[in-house]
Order: sequence, then structure tokens, then C-alpha cells
Amino acid sequence: GGGGTPAPSPAPVPTPTPTPVSGPPWYGYGHDAQHTAVSAVASQNLGRIAWQTGVDLAPQYASGGELLAHYGSPLVTTHNTVIIPVKTTAAGGFRVDARNGATGALVWSAGTDYAMPPHNWLPSYNVLLTMQGRVYAPGAGGKLMMRSDGDAASGTFAPQVFYGAAAYNGNSAAFDGSVFINTPLTADDQGNVFFGFQVTGTNPAGLVSGIARVAPDGTGTWVSAATAAGDAKIDKPAMNCAPAISHDGALVYIAVNNVGSAPGAFQWGYLLALDSTTLATRAKVLLLDPNEGTHAWVSDDGTASPVVGTDGRVFYGILEHTYGSHNARGWLLQFDAFLNSAGVPGSFGWDVSPSVIPASMVPSYSGSSTYLLAQKYNNYSGVGSGDGLNRLAVLDPQASQTDTITPTMQVMREVLTILGPTVEGTGPARKEWCINTMAADPMRNSMLANNEDGVLYRWDLDSNTLSQSVRLTAGLGEAYTPTLVGADGAVYAINNAILFSIRAS
Repeated sequence: GGGGTPAPSPAPVPTPTPTPVSGPPWYGYGHDAQHTAVSAVASQNLGRIAWQTGVDLAPQYASGGELLAHYGSPLVTTHNTVIIPVKTTAAGGFRVDARNGATGALVWSAGTDYAMPPHNWLPSYNVLLTMQGRVYAPGAGGKLMMRSDGDAASGTFAPQVFYGAAAYNGNSAAFDGSVFINTPLTADDQGNVFFGFQVTGTNPAGLVSGIARVAPDGTGTWVSAATAAGDAKIDKPAMNCAPAISHDGALVYIAVNNVGSAPGAFQWGYLLALDSTTLATRAKVLLLDPNEGTHAWVSDDGTASPVVGTDGRVFYGILEHTYGSHNARGWLLQFDAFLNSAGVPGSFGWDVSPSVIPASMVPSYSGSSTYLLAQKYNNYSGVGSGDGLNRLAVLDPQASQTDTITPTMQVMREVLTILGPTVEGTGPARKEWCINTMAADPMRNSMLANNEDGVLYRWDLDSNTLSQSVRLTAGLGEAYTPTLVGADGAVYAINNAILFSIRAS
């Protein structure tokens, strides 16, 4: 029969409010204006995927199932808002999403009118946080979109046009169809923003491809790539090459190249050091293959960007002149602040921006360098003599050894290497490390690296082991992606067009 008074409904369980965070930000590609990729907070254990969100809502896979798309680095504000560039359609279309770092909840979302430059592999679309708390995103026609507070749910992107708003507003269609930001954005300590742009046709302002500087008040200056290089054969800034800034703020480093005869064809170029106020050329160097002695390959299919060491040295990765002559590993060139050669190359430079780590992160190291370089160290199967034994490496830029691939060459000494853990096919080849810039955690003496096996790993430099891991996806071949650390120590990695937030629990 039943009867009686029904039991009261349980009281709703309140959703816990995340503890407010005030921590070190991650400003953009490679963490900072020198692209050192060093976290200022200890990373959390790789315990679980806390949340995930797409960075490409319509990824386009190559015929072999590979994803030849470079995805821009998210940024993280002091208050742990994760700001994410998102590709929205198959052909392009980009928006910017801001999410709560603890929960993944959407804080705000804003569309952009950004259009991609001509490309082969999908180029990266990057956002930027300045030390003043502003958020910048590229827009169409070479303009920047600026939001004054990345944490606030309300707000809009305001345009800043380096060649003048009046010129742009007078014929925006002409600029939108011919002027394309083609590098990540980088800001100096004062909030001046630097980037490269490519121009594909005539426009009312007479712009040609070059490098721009936008001050916090929106006023801009620019210089053509050919003028800056002093070479009429130079066409534009190298695709995806994030400008780097010297520690004293005086110099801006960026690579420039030619268009090339066809998508994916050989391209060559220079590394430039520009005055950060006037964009006048202070130094330049023709990028050469250190083994063959002729033009290095400065490819638009990569994301190599200049990296500045703590002593002011500049590192830049290139491909070898003859594809496969160094197993498609390329070389990591090193220069002093004014781009004079400063030592032997590293034995790997393709599509990489090495992390600049304190030597103290490697307790077994007994050399004299105050910092070391950590990077992927793949040895591609089926290219040249490549054996497919893909590794990570810590290198000493001030010591040398004989190169194992080209024994006539001296290269940066290997301090530590570690083999990829997952066998490719029937072996002995291993899955590649699919990173362009790898987050470093000096508090835990470890690196955070993404692999094509679909797993994110912690490389412990104390024990030279892969001490922690978390599976993100089933894995696939993909273009190289960044890893980063949030203001609360959460770890972020992109795999198969998805951004994953990894927390201890």
C-alpha cells in the first residue's frame, strides 16, 4: 500500500567556487619575450585531465591521417584565466575564448576577422598577454585587436592599426585582402607589441611585407623586410617566427625569408636584430647551413623562433640546405647579441624553439655553463640515415662533441637525452616528440613534453626518466605544438586539435 509523507528532496549541493589564484602568468609563445619557456611556478602532478576544449573545430587531416596544422600557444593570466585561440571553420575563421583555468568554464568569447596568409601547412594563430595585463590578438588587414583586461567577462576588442586607423577605415577591404599578420605577437616590458606581416598585393598605404611595432597608445611604425635585410630578394618575415627581445629591451630579433618557388619549396633568409624603438637594423646574419656552407632552409612550414639565453646569446633553428643530408633534423645556430657566430651549432633545429633552463636543473651536469638548452631531438626514420630513435635532449651550448650523424661536424654537447617510450610500427623506431616549445619547471627539475603517442610526459632531469604521464588521445602524427604551465601549476598541452588541462587531482 504505501502512504505517509514523501521524503524531502535532497538539498542541492553547491558547486565549489575555485580558490582565487594570483600566480605567475604565461604571456604567449615560449612564455616570455625571450621564449625561454621556463615556468615561474611549480607544475602540478600529471594526475588527470581536468578539462579539455577544441582549438580547431574543423581540423583538416592529410591523406595519411596526419594533422599538418600548427596551433598557437594559449596564454594564462595572473588570475588563471586561460585565453585560447580557436580555429572555427575548415578554411579558417578564428575566435578567442577565455576559460577559468580551474574549471574550464567559459569566461568570455570574442570573434575575430583574422585571415591567414598564403600557406602550405596551417600557420599558427597566437594571442598575447602584456605585462600591463592587456590581451592582443591578430585581426584582418594587419591590425591588432586589444582587450584591456583578459579576466573581465565584459569587454571588447578594440582595433589598433600600425599604419593608421584612417587609412584602414578608408578602404578596409583592400587591406583585409592583402595584408596578413604572419607571426606570433611579442611584447616588451613597456607593452610595445612586435610582429611580422605579409603583403600580397597593392594597398592604399603602400605597405609591403615587413615588421611592425605598435606602442601601447596604438601608434605604429614599420619597416619592410627587404629594407631591414638590405636584400631585395627577401620577401617577408618567416612564417610563424615569433619576434624575440633582448633582456635590456634594446633589440628585436626576427627571421626574414623569400617566398619560395612553390608551397613547401626551399626558402632561405636572414636573422635580423632591429632597434626596438625605430626598427632600424642593428645587425643581420645570412642563415647558412653550417655543414654545407650555403643557404640554410628557412621554411614557412616550421615555427622556429629566436630564443635569447640569459647571457644574451641568440639561438635559431634552421633546416639543412639539402633536405635529408642531416636526416631533416636541421641545425640550431647560435650567435651573440649582435649576431656574430658564438659557437658550434646544435645537432637539431627543425621547427623548434629550445627552452633555456638553469644548469642547476640537471644535478648531474658538471660543466661551466650557467644555462642549458632543452628541446626535441628527433631522428626521423626514412630520411637520410635517420633511425627513428626520436629523443629529447638537454644540450650545453658552450661545449662540443662530434656529431653522430655528420662526424665532420662539432655540435653542442649532449648533457642528457631520453628516448621516446612508444615503439613505432615494428620498431626499433619510436614515436616523435611533437613539441615546438617545451615547458620547463625549475622547481621540479623537469620538462613537460607532448608525444605523437598521444601522451603528455614529465621528463625528470634528476633521474633522466619519464616519471609521470597522462594519456590525452590515441595519438597521431601532427605538426609541433607548445606545452605550458598555468598560474596555479596546471599543465596544458595540445594534441589532435584539442587543448587539455592537466591537474594533480
